Amino acid sequence: MRTTTRFALLGTSVALVATAISATAAQAEDGGQGDITIDKVVVNGGKPVVVGPTKVASAKVSVTASDDSGIAKTTYISAIGPKPNYAQIWDDEITCVKASATTSTCTGTLTFDPQASTGFVGNGAAATWKLGTLVSANDYDYIHRDAATTFKVQRHSRLTTKASPKPVKKGKTVTVTGLLSRANWDTNKYMGYSGQAVKLQFRKKGTSTYKTLKTVKTNSTGNLKTTVKATVDGYYRYSFAGTSTTPAVNATGDLVRVKK
Repeated sequence: MRTTTRFALLGTSVALVATAISATAAQAEDGGQGDITIDKVVVNGGKPVVVGPTKVASAKVSVTASDDSGIAKTTYISAIGPKPNYAQIWDDEITCVKASATTSTCTGTLTFDPQASTGFVGNGAAATWKLGTLVSANDYDYIHRDAATTFKVQRHSRLTTKASPKPVKKGKTVTVTGLLSRANWDTNKYMGYSGQAVKLQFRKKGTSTYKTLKTVKTNSTGNLKTTVKATVDGYYRYSFAGTSTTPAVNATGDLVRVKK
């Protein structure tokens, strides 16, 4: 059963695992028996999991493991969020495919729902999460890792650009405004991202490359505003490099024509 749930702080990650699955798996926390190994774990193709204010986001997880008797199954995958809430999301609907007689890759899906009453713990969930898993072999060897790998969960970002006037006389001032916002999981809406450095870029009409003109900081509500001198027809856009909690984003370019 694929599940999303929320846990209060229970003191240790062992207690969390015990609540999520069986006591046997909890006893195997960061341990196991035999010569079984976890060779590779990949969450969301190695990219951060980006979650908007309302839409459910899914992340594929693959666990590659080996044992001389072959891999029987992966019992579960479990994502554990940061302190102090230790949000936990897990999946026990795992599919395993043999790569050889000794090695299999098992895949599952983690589901992040920003509107669920349990599972996500507000904006503090934008952080580094741990991926735990329990894998069993055909000869009853098993291995459990509470942090087989780590991955980031981020708040989806949006960025706009508007340049005016249109058209503009050559040498006159173009005012470029914009808004940098990101998902707020406490309100399930977008909110302005304040105090962030954002690049104003320009691409001459007929070319494909943007060049940075200056760096502007967002105000307390995430708004941007600056001016430049008009020289030739082209597209203005804002570009945000991202932070650990928020992905990079480029606004759509806004065309301004220059007249003599």
